Amino acid sequence: MGCCKVPALIQAQVEMGLVNDVEHKSLFRRETDSPQRKAASLMEQGSLSPSFRERATKTPNNSVLKSFKIVILSNKLNLLLPFGPLAILLHYLTDNKGWIFLLSLVGITPLAERLGYATEQLACYTGSTVGGLLNATFGNVTELIISIFALKTGMIRVVQLTLLGSILSNMLLVLGCAFFCGGLVFSQKEQVFDKGNAVVNSGLLLMAVMGLLFPAVLHYTHSEVHAGSSELALSRFSSCIMLVAYAAYLFFQLKRQPSSYTALIEETSQNEESSDDDEDPEISKWEAIIWLSILTAWVSLLSGYLVDAIEGASVSWKIPISFISVILLPIVGNAAEHAGAIMFAMKDKLDLSLGVAIGSSIQISMFAVPFCVVIGWMMGAQMDLNFQLFETATLFITVIVVAFFLQEGTSNYFKGLMLILCYLIVAASFFVHEDPHQDDI
Repeated sequence: MGCCKVPALIQAQVEMGLVNDVEHKSLFRRETDSPQRKAASLMEQGSLSPSFRERATKTPNNSVLKSFKIVILSNKLNLLLPFGPLAILLHYLTDNKGWIFLLSLVGITPLAERLGYATEQLACYTGSTVGGLLNATFGNVTELIISIFALKTGMIRVVQLTLLGSILSNMLLVLGCAFFCGGLVFSQKEQVFDKGNAVVNSGLLLMAVMGLLFPAVLHYTHSEVHAGSSELALSRFSSCIMLVAYAAYLFFQLKRQPSSYTALIEETSQNEESSDDDEDPEISKWEAIIWLSILTAWVSLLSGYLVDAIEGASVSWKIPISFISVILLPIVGNAAEHAGAIMFAMKDKLDLSLGVAIGSSIQISMFAVPFCVVIGWMMGAQMDLNFQLFETATLFITVIVVAFFLQEGTSNYFKGLMLILCYLIVAASFFVHEDPHQDDI
């Protein structure tokens, strides 16, 4: 009955001349918009994109040429795309591994960003739950592809160091830049974020550290029941447990905590009426699927040349392989996430920045790392969770430092600067660190 009174009252007012035609339309639009606003409150937290909303979407009808213009020609970063074919050409014309590695690295950068774009476009049609799973799968697909190629060639240490570098880069560099830039824009106040969610994320990161710590301790204390095999068996068992924990985490975030971001979505939705066209998908579902396939195949092709040139680049540039794997490769793979986190922080949306930075770290530590262990198990490669003492200690200290910075639920430019400086210390440490297991690379 209450729902019927409002339209009746409006009609009476229209008849009495108290409400003009424009006001009449706007009042009805508010009523019809309310279900969409309720649906918008279902946006997930963590690493999930803000465009994952369960809403009706208009399917664009693009030609092949228009689709190509939207995906390839609309982004200035795609000016770097020709460096990929140039790297392949140099591979067959010269033997300069340094240049091949550099050009491959630059060529992969725009591909990583476009993969994120295509995933978000596809998520517009799938709803929040499937969209979250897509984001979890494709969010770090560049690192996963590089890792699988390295596993196929037996470069287990490159896999371990690359994944470790992605975690360190997201927690220190990405989060630090977000805090720093956001703090400069809003220098007159302290930015705030969901403290409870940050504590949960810190706990998951500590669980990941636990998974990596015990195999290393078992190895260095020489307390294995079966020398050489207990460490590997523990790593594989822990990896399966971590994958189960990550699946439970996704379910918890997608199903149990939708209200955590209701206030955030209501705030951001105030500008929706003026930007409806921007929020609709630009390409159709099948276009997104085809572009995802093309981009993934292109990243896979370039990753093969990139991995093949790592050792030669290390010799040519006289830079440790550990520095290339931990610092250079992750910065390229996380380029789009760097920009996204900073953009959200400068709009005072720190929860989204934390979702990008910390959420991606959780994806890698709780999904990508154990996934590579399981894939290596299937391939017959002895990939384990023993990242060696120096690397495990670096990760442990990093998680503790970040957890301390997040415990208050506030940020400012000083905290961001401290995180960036911590990352510089980590980078310098790996620059002078000689990996004792060079034979495994």
